[in-house]
Amino acid sequence: MGQIIGRTRDGDDIIAYEISGGILRAKVMNYGANLLELHVQTGDGDRDVVLGHKNIEDYFDNDPNYGCTIARCANRIGGAAFSLDGARYTLEKNDNGVNTLHSGSGSLQRRIWQTADEAADHVTFSIKSPDGDLGFPGNMEVTVTYTIRDDAVIIDYSALSDKRTIFNPTNHSYFNLKGEGNGDILDTQVQINADSFTHSDAQSVPDGQLIDVTGTPMDFRTYHSLGERINSDYEALRQAGGYDHNYVLRHTDELRAVEYDHDGMKEYEAAGFRAADDSIEAKVYTDLPGIQLYTGNYISGHDLGKCGKMYPRRGGVAFETQFFPNAINVQSFEQPVIEAGKPFHTRTVYKFTA
Repeated sequence: MGQIIGRTRDGDDIIAYEISGGILRAKVMNYGANLLELHVQTGDGDRDVVLGHKNIEDYFDNDPNYGCTIARCANRIGGAAFSLDGARYTLEKNDNGVNTLHSGSGSLQRRIWQTADEAADHVTFSIKSPDGDLGFPGNMEVTVTYTIRDDAVIIDYSALSDKRTIFNPTNHSYFNLKGEGNGDILDTQVQINADSFTHSDAQSVPDGQLIDVTGTPMDFRTYHSLGERINSDYEALRQAGGYDHNYVLRHTDELRAVEYDHDGMKEYEAAGFRAADDSIEAKVYTDLPGIQLYTGNYISGHDLGKCGKMYPRRGGVAFETQFFPNAINVQSFEQPVIEAGKPFHTRTVYKFTA
């Protein structure tokens, strides 16, 4: 059963649910379909490895988007506009006054979702987004299910629209495998199954070019600590203030994760990350073509975390599975378009070993 943990500014109940399995225990809430806590049982005890606000009221703005389900469209849309089927759609310019970021400031991660199903190991949330909401076409129903299975958090996103439209969901959790509030993540070791990343302009909007990672500080084909090269004199890192880039995932047979396949969709290992002392290791799996590595470069240092400490800059790292940013405006990218009346389902998995 859920527990009321607060109320929105409009007086709606905010309800949290706990789910568990194996070495994992999670808390999720109906506000923003948000992942509030993720506890990993280690040899040294229980460790909450995702960042989040101490005070529930801080989620109403939540500029870093701690734990949020991002929809309708994650990441950036250049010029805050796109064309689809001959129509032009204009969105909120909430990123540098020019682009759209994570669908706009009033998007679904700042709304109450309905609880459609709950059990000991899973919770399903749903929300209806009307035609024209946030500037996007189509009456759309979105559902998100969090399931814990075999030491993995499985996040299933589904959408159904009555018009052809775009859908690019992600989860915006920040991980710190030392435990939330325990310093920065520069000693976290990361590996990404990608040979290239999408080139972006000065405002982090991809333009269609793909850059080979070979010989650059963007190469994570083998494990490297995040701090090893984050301050390198390299244009992409200077522009973003660290890692905040979309990687082009390699979907090859040796990376298949058939145990997570679903609805005809194939899952692949996208990335791995581990604590410097090897106490916890995690793998990320997805059926989507990209993953955004974001090292919390814009965490302000003024967010009071669940632990009662202020989170430092780079206090967490996000692995946001996705269609490429700005894909709707770059026709060479795989398109985040779903068809009218045809259900769409995508899955992301975070699997942990302690």
